[in-house]
Amino acid sequence: MLLCTMLADRLLQHVLSFSLKDVRLPKGVGVLDPFQGEHAEEVQRIVTFFHRKYYSDEKPRVLMLGINPGRLGAGSTGLSFTDTKRCESDLGIAVKGIRTHEPSSDFFYRMVRAAGGADAFYNKVYVHAICPLGFVKPGPKGPINLNYYDDKALEEVVTPFVTTWLRTLIDCGMRTDVVFIIGTGKNAAYFTQLNERLRLFDRIIALEHPRFIMQYKAKGLEAYLAKYLEQLKVVY
Repeated sequence: MLLCTMLADRLLQHVLSFSLKDVRLPKGVGVLDPFQGEHAEEVQRIVTFFHRKYYSDEKPRVLMLGINPGRLGAGSTGLSFTDTKRCESDLGIAVKGIRTHEPSSDFFYRMVRAAGGADAFYNKVYVHAICPLGFVKPGPKGPINLNYYDDKALEEVVTPFVTTWLRTLIDCGMRTDVVFIIGTGKNAAYFTQLNERLRLFDRIIALEHPRFIMQYKAKGLEAYLAKYLEQLKVVY
């Protein structure tokens, strides 16, 4: 039983203590953990400030879950779909010593603004990822992002971790009548199968991933924004 007073307290208790130390990852796969990296202290400050600002209440939120952190978004700020640029411009949180620009964050905060701005949006929604820690693998010019579902062995070994994380989120104070999944392909397929087994959420709404939209469907950006806003009507 979680006894902390505010939603922010309960969430921070877990968000700041992720660990995959007991999970044996496939060879060549590393963990992307912004809370343990070069800018760990700054990331912890940003994440704590964000939760205190938007979740210091007892109101249940609807979950919006992405894939897992990438290096330029949550991997830099600790906040899903939030690069340092949007962290400052839309959330009003100054960032020291880190500078990132992530196309996914560009789309995401266009949507947040269209939905009434950060205060209105985060009053209804809690955004994170199906797998709260990210992964990297060696690339020709250094580490590159790896999604949990890109490697079947990785997907299998992190599923118990994901299961515990989702149950923890619900226990912290999340609605279970509906959940948004960002990523209509493998992310939605994995989550749908997992939810069929665990029966955590009544309804799943899958939305196209901002990275996909910005990289491949930029000409239809306004239509995708409209789709997000239409689906968010179940929350507002």
